[in-house]
Amino acid sequence: MTGKRIMLDVLGGETVFPPPIWMMRQAGRYLPEYRETRKRAGGFLDLCYNPDLAVEVTLQPIERFGFDASILFSDILVVPHALGRGVAFEEGRGPVLTPITAAEVGELDAEAFHVNLAPVYETVRRLRKKLPDETTLIGFCGAPWTVATYMIAGHGTPDQAPARLFAYREPQAFARLLRILAEQSAAYLIRQIEAGADAVQIFDSWSGVLDEACFEAFCVEPVAEIVRRVHAVHPNVPVIGFPKGAGHRYSGYRQKTGIQGLGLDWTVPLAAARDLQRGGAVQGNLDPLRLVAGGKALSEGVDAILRALGDGPLIFNLGHGITPETPIAHVEAMVRQVRSIQG
Repeated sequence: MTGKRIMLDVLGGETVFPPPIWMMRQAGRYLPEYRETRKRAGGFLDLCYNPDLAVEVTLQPIERFGFDASILFSDILVVPHALGRGVAFEEGRGPVLTPITAAEVGELDAEAFHVNLAPVYETVRRLRKKLPDETTLIGFCGAPWTVATYMIAGHGTPDQAPARLFAYREPQAFARLLRILAEQSAAYLIRQIEAGADAVQIFDSWSGVLDEACFEAFCVEPVAEIVRRVHAVHPNVPVIGFPKGAGHRYSGYRQKTGIQGLGLDWTVPLAAARDLQRGGAVQGNLDPLRLVAGGKALSEGVDAILRALGDGPLIFNLGHGITPETPIAHVEAMVRQVRSIQG
């Protein structure tokens, strides 16, 4: 008998208590088994494109903690890589890309896009077969704005000034870049769904650095286009949007983009989160450093979220990805607390 995937019920607007729980970046460096697999893989992209190893690391936190959802192990930058851009991951520095120029935007090569991403689709197919029936499988991509920031600067920056300047100085090229990324990202998510993903998440990690007009043009509109394209093919597959740092612009984001689940970062006040929850499922929003600290800081943070949001559609998660220094015992304590508190 197929298990009940309660996260999908919540994304459909139902209240489940205790709520389903998973963590962004749950397959990662805080786990010793991940570090061992990572050594065997060679480079980080080698790990992303190796279905055997990508399945292995995706399953590791499910086997250890029994989370209600599993998110594909990959990276948001496989999209520009699949479009023919140079992408590498350097130890201690992170992603390094060949910066794109305005003239090169029109040269992005989508011809081999799905061929290049075939190993990712194979990973999704294998995961759906190996995961417990009750575990929701989440596919994902980066939002066009966030992916564009790395493509333009060639690396992460504190305020994404290179991308913002590019958008102001080369508006036509930038609009074209966002359009290409939206089209290809939607196609990427559709293929993940066809391979077995139950839901998908769009990560907009740098939405918080934009002014009002740019937020609408660079964050809202491209994500809305992705959602339209995904739902045109798979109308019943829920989409989670995570516009990190959006602040008061979280209000209206769900309606404008068409997402079903709204991911909240840890700076969103719980009273505001409660208001946002009236429009549908919310996901989050524990400060990842409370999980690092453990003890009273952790238990109080978990309790506050459950008390404020537990009687509505909630997916318990962190307000951003888990950090490598997080003790495993603290994750175990968090899961126990979320699942032991009764409504």
